[in-house]
Amino acid sequence: MELETLTLDIADGIATVTLSRGDALNTMNAAFWTDVPKAFAAIDAAPSVRAVVIASTGKHFTAGLDLNWAGTTLAPAGSDPGRAREAFRRHVHTLQETFSCIDRARVPVIACIQGGCIGGGVDLVTACDLRVGTADCFFTVQEVNIAIVADVGTLQRIPHLLPQGLVRELAYTGRRFGAEEAARYGFLNRVEADHAAALAAARALAGEIAAKSPLAITGIKAVLNHGRDATIAQGLDYVATWNAGMLQGGDLAEAIRAQRAKEPARYADLLP
Repeated sequence: MELETLTLDIADGIATVTLSRGDALNTMNAAFWTDVPKAFAAIDAAPSVRAVVIASTGKHFTAGLDLNWAGTTLAPAGSDPGRAREAFRRHVHTLQETFSCIDRARVPVIACIQGGCIGGGVDLVTACDLRVGTADCFFTVQEVNIAIVADVGTLQRIPHLLPQGLVRELAYTGRRFGAEEAARYGFLNRVEADHAAALAAARALAGEIAAKSPLAITGIKAVLNHGRDATIAQGLDYVATWNAGMLQGGDLAEAIRAQRAKEPARYADLLP
């Protein structure tokens, strides 16, 4: 698998996806939008992976959309307006899938953010389960500053992570949302002094998750995601159905055995 804008490493049950264009501020060029789904398809197919860390390189996590590339994706002059708009709608759906595949990943995904997380970067990290940041990191819903309605996930996911009043302020003004404020509202799970410390904290969280039953973890994520998008009654029915099937596995017995023996549990990997 060839990736142009990021790297993928798997070790000790943890997949690390690293944005690798630090010199270009990790802007989201054409290759980025296909690299992420490729990486997450490989992660979902790897039975040993129990958690994912998304990290970055350089001064900033990402400066968001590569505007030079974006300008080339608009419909060509002279094309039929209706057909051009239909094609553009499908194009936006393709871009949305780049972050939806993170949201749907069967194991938890932890974002490790340093410096700026701008525009599409907010779409990316709101699709993750947890966020760890450096003390100098900040977030900007940048789209309003270039007269765009954010359309690849931020406006759909961030209302589940922050209060409505704050969401609207950030989306309407495009102001910086710093680490201290983000932690105060629970948007950041951890704030660390620098990038190395933040990465270590993200990996520690991933390791803690990886030690749990992978069947239970994937079930928790599935139930939480379902409940986010459903009524309470629908969510309760979903988790009842999930446990009716998945508790038939051996992980519950292993967890009880390990607790009684006062030793770490040993869980089998999920199937590919």
